[in-house]
Order: sequence, then C-alpha cells, then structure tokens
Amino acid sequence: MNDISSRPGKARRPRLAASAVATHAVLLVAAFISLFPFYWMLLTAVRPAQEVFSESFHWLPQTFVGFDNFRTALNQAPLVRYMINGAVVCLGVLVVQLATSIPCAWALARYRFRGERTLFGIVLLGLCVPIQVPAIPLFLGLAATGTLDSYFALMLPFFLSVFAIFLFRQAFKSFPEDIVQAARLDGLSEAAILWRIVVPANMPAVAAFAVFSVTSHWNDLYWPLIVISSPELATPPLGMSFFADPDIGANFGALMAAATLITLPLMLLFLLVQRQFIQGVTGTGVK
Repeated sequence: MNDISSRPGKARRPRLAASAVATHAVLLVAAFISLFPFYWMLLTAVRPAQEVFSESFHWLPQTFVGFDNFRTALNQAPLVRYMINGAVVCLGVLVVQLATSIPCAWALARYRFRGERTLFGIVLLGLCVPIQVPAIPLFLGLAATGTLDSYFALMLPFFLSVFAIFLFRQAFKSFPEDIVQAARLDGLSEAAILWRIVVPANMPAVAAFAVFSVTSHWNDLYWPLIVISSPELATPPLGMSFFADPDIGANFGALMAAATLITLPLMLLFLLVQRQFIQGVTGTGVK
C-alpha cells in the first residue's frame, strides 16, 4: 500500500518541477524584453557613435566615452532646467489631483444619493477618453484667456483624474465602517475623518497613484508640444527634441546620456515607494 500510494507523488514532482522551470523561463524572457531597452540606452550613452552604427554587436563598449557623452548632454541643453520644470508640473498636478479626487472617491464609496450610479458610470466612461479628444477645445480656451505657454497651461487638463477617483473609491470601500462610526461619535467632522483617519490608512493607494501620475506627466510629450513655445518652460521629453538636428542628425551618445539622466528620477522614485506601490495596486484590485 505504501509503494502504491507513493507512486503518484513521485510522478507529480517532475511535472511540478517542469512547470516551475517553464514559468521562470517565461518570466526571464519577459524581464529581458522589458529591460533590454534600458540596457541599450545605457550602452549607447557610454560608447562612441561609430560603435552605435557598427555591424557587429558587443555587450560591452569597446571604447568608453561616457563622461564625454554626459558632458555634451549637459552642455548642449539645460537638462537641469527641464527636470525642474517637470518636477513643478508633476508636483502641482499631483497635489490638485489628490485634493479633488479623494473627496469625490470618498463620496462615491460611502454616501448614498440620487444619481450615484450614474455619476460613477460617468467616471468609468471618463477612463476611456484620452487627452487627444478635448485637446482642441482646451487649447482654444487657454488661447482665449492668454494662459498658453505657462505652467498653468501644462497642468490644467490633468487637475481632475477619473483614474484617481476610481482607484481611491475601490480603496475606501474596504475601509471598516466601525472606525468611521466611532470617529463620528467622538465628534470628528466628515473632513477630519477623511483626511486624518481614512487617507493615512490608505497611503499605499496614494503612493500607487502618485507613481502612476508622476510617471505619466513626466513622460508626457503630446500636451507640452502643443501649449509650450518657450524653451525655458520645456519639460524633459520636450527638451529631448533639442538634441535632434535636421542637418547633421542626432548625437546618439549625448541623446541617450540625456535620456538616462531624465529616466533616473523616475527609477529612484519607484525604488523609494516600491513596497507601498505594490500594496496599493494589489489592495485596490487594479491589475
């Protein structure tokens, strides 16, 4: 009996091992595909132009010119200024988005009123509308008010985020009602309950949205290209266009060095809030 019962277990082990190997192989291939563009960016940033256009491929640079490429990138365009502009825009947009979306999400998650389902349906519908759809009316409105070519023009279309409303609503719906009722009995106002109790308890969701928001607006090229004409107000992606020369072509070494410098703040941000980001995404059911 012992021999018979042990045979199925022995037969399952190779299958499980093969399944695990196959799973890890697929994950390794996916990781390689995802990381290879970053590796190519770093490789191009530290090697000369003749190696970029060489027919043979080398995993390491044959000649290291990284310092020259990074020096050229910093001298050819004011990258620090572009990154400061990007930080101002991302921080301004994020603060207003949190100030507007958190109360809206709390109302949709906890209050029952006429038109609640319709309002939430409009929020879901808003997730399907890209910025390209209202771009012309927004541009005409900014032109009529004389606010083009400004930080305000860069931030205005993104002050209200329907994605943030949806994300925070999902997080707030799971918040214990007993804690809310106890806070009301203690005399706290609805605003105090939200900002002093609910929001601190849902900081992973806030961190997750902050990563989404900052990454989206730091990398945005479409809207700054429309509303900005002054080089001193250029955001990082728009500033990268100054490395292209229609006559002599782009200096790919300096271009990739600039791309590395511009990408570095986002990587550092993600590393700082990685744990909160994962908790926020998994906790709200957003995959």
